[in-house]
Amino acid sequence: MNKSNPSASYRPHHHQSDAPEQKIHQIRIGDYLIDTWYNAPYPEEYSKRPILYICEYCLKYIKSEYTANRHKLKCMVKYPPGDEIYRDGIVSIFEVDGRKNKIYCQNLCLLAKMFLDHKTLYYDVEPFLFYIMTEVDSEGCHFVGYFSKEKRSLLDYNLSCIMTLPSHQRKGYGNLLVDISYLLSRKEGKPGSPEKPLSDLGMLSYRAYWKTCIFRQLLQAKDFISIQDLSSKTGMTFDDVIATLQLNHLLRKDEHGQYFLDFDEALIKHHLDRVDAKGYPYAQPEKLTWAPFLIAKTALGMLNVVRDGSSPTTATAQKENELPAPNKKKSPRRK
Repeated sequence: MNKSNPSASYRPHHHQSDAPEQKIHQIRIGDYLIDTWYNAPYPEEYSKRPILYICEYCLKYIKSEYTANRHKLKCMVKYPPGDEIYRDGIVSIFEVDGRKNKIYCQNLCLLAKMFLDHKTLYYDVEPFLFYIMTEVDSEGCHFVGYFSKEKRSLLDYNLSCIMTLPSHQRKGYGNLLVDISYLLSRKEGKPGSPEKPLSDLGMLSYRAYWKTCIFRQLLQAKDFISIQDLSSKTGMTFDDVIATLQLNHLLRKDEHGQYFLDFDEALIKHHLDRVDAKGYPYAQPEKLTWAPFLIAKTALGMLNVVRDGSSPTTATAQKENELPAPNKKKSPRRK
């Protein structure tokens, strides 16, 4: 792929109808010039530009190439403003708090809106945690994609929104982000599910992911395995486990009305071999360094987010236009 030229393949055919209303037609982020799919509510003076320049480190949006080059020389940020929680080769994932890094997360949501039709909110980022995926080299951590999740979800959603830049699609990164969301659910000790309703494309992607996860557990099971076992081992909810089994005709009923699992081990192995042949990355639990968040009430009745095992503290509000600082607790390890 030519990084310096836009690729027509970046824009799926079903997005063509959005083009006439669109003002920003392309974005330049890092070495990539990417066609946008949808309109995003950037300020008017930025929306009038056919090309919007975005810093791949701090996600600041810039009007002109000249200003973008000057910003690149002066920008001290080389990785997302949060803690690195996962590292596998060149892939690094950071957890960013929407309350502590409001401007960065708002810029992230504006960027995502140009590739997600259903995304509506970009300013209300404080109730969310953002998990930023990057590719690491000697220059820093280059933005690839992200997913977000509510700090406190009443319905146990483990993912609210997910996006991978078109320039990094077809590498298995979207599947890896979903895999990470379920790894966090297993670490929390409770099953999770993506926020509903899912888009048509999202439903297809999740059904494929659920099928592969369930098949892996069935192949590894030596004799008996229950719905409870499948849920705890995958991090999936009971509903999603049962729906996946039914969709793939693995759940049957005997003459006494009792349900049982019925599957062909050879067919399952054939499916997993095809998936593994793609060489896509998957989440490895031993490479996760993360503790769940807890919601705690202070004496004033305000909700604060604290780490599991730590005591609640009163957070200091970030200044409105403050850029994320590069010196966080955990900096990415250099190769």
